[in-house]
Amino acid sequence: MSGIVDLDVRFPRGRATVEQMQRASGLPAEEIRKITLCEEIPVLGPDETAWEIARDAAAAVLDRTGVDRAGIRHVLYAGSGVWDRPAWSPAAKIAHELGIDRAHCFEVGNFCNAGMTALQIACEKSRSHGGYVLVLLGDRLGRLVDYHDATTLPLFNAGDAGSAILVGPEGYAYRHLHAAMRTDASWADFWGGEQGPDGPSFRFQGGRKGLSTAYMENFEALAQQALDAIGRKRGDIAYLLINQGDRNIQSRLLTALGLAEEQSVFTYGRLGHMASSDTVICLQELAARERLRHGDLILVASSGMGFSFGVTALEYCAEGAR
Repeated sequence: MSGIVDLDVRFPRGRATVEQMQRASGLPAEEIRKITLCEEIPVLGPDETAWEIARDAAAAVLDRTGVDRAGIRHVLYAGSGVWDRPAWSPAAKIAHELGIDRAHCFEVGNFCNAGMTALQIACEKSRSHGGYVLVLLGDRLGRLVDYHDATTLPLFNAGDAGSAILVGPEGYAYRHLHAAMRTDASWADFWGGEQGPDGPSFRFQGGRKGLSTAYMENFEALAQQALDAIGRKRGDIAYLLINQGDRNIQSRLLTALGLAEEQSVFTYGRLGHMASSDTVICLQELAARERLRHGDLILVASSGMGFSFGVTALEYCAEGAR
C-alpha cells in the first residue's frame, strides 16, 4: 500500500481585490462578489513564481518528516501546463533546489484535476517501485485571468497557491484506496487560451449550457465507482472534500451522497479557488479540526478544464498523522 505521509500549503503575497476586478471589467461589484464570495484572493505578485511557492511547501514537508532525499525516487509537478517559463521543467528545478538528485522528475498537466491525478500516479509509483514520491502543486491561474474581459467572470474566483504532498509506502496519514477518473471530452472547447503581449489568458469559447449537470452526473457516477471498487457504501463516507470552484455544486453533491455540510470543508469566503491546491488545503483544514478518527473514509472530488473529473478515496490512519 501507499499514501500521503505529509502535506503543506503556501500562499503568495499578492492579492486581487474585488475593487480591482470591478475597475478592470466594468462589472458591478455585487455581481463579482457572487463569484468570488470574498473581497480578495491570493494571486502571484509581479515578483513571485509558482514554482518557488511550491518549493517552499515541499521544503517544509521534508524538514518536518526528515525523509532522506536519496529515498525520493520521483518528483511530480502538477498543474495546468502553463509554467513559470516555457520549455522548462519545474519538477527538475525544485528537485535540484532541494538536493534531490536521484529522482525521475516530470510534469502532470490536467488543470485543476492535476493534483489528484499526480497523487494517483505517485501512489502507483510508490507501490510498484518502493521509496517516496514528492508531488508538487503549482499553478498560475490568477495570472491567466484577464479581468478586463467580462466574459471570463466565472473565473474571477481563481487564485494561486503552492502545495506539496509526500507519498510513501509506510508511515502515511491517509492511505490511498482508489481513484476513479474520466474526461467528458465534449467540453474540451468550452474554455481556451489566447496568447497576448503579457502572456496567455483564458477566453470563454462558447455558450453551451449544462456544465453543472455534467459535473453532478460525473461526480456521482465516479463516487459510486470508487465506493464499489473498495467495497464500501455511501453510508461509510465520513467526509467529502472538493475543489472550491463552485459552492452550489459542492452543496448539491453533499446532498446527493446523503452528507451534511459539517462533513466537508468550505473555504470560498476566505480564499477563492486555489486550483489543485484546493484539495490539499481542505485536507489540512479537516485535520486541524482534530475530529478525524482512525479508519475514516474521505472522498476527494476534483475536476479540471477539458473537462476531467475524479473521485479519490482516502482512509485516515491515525498512527501516521503528524
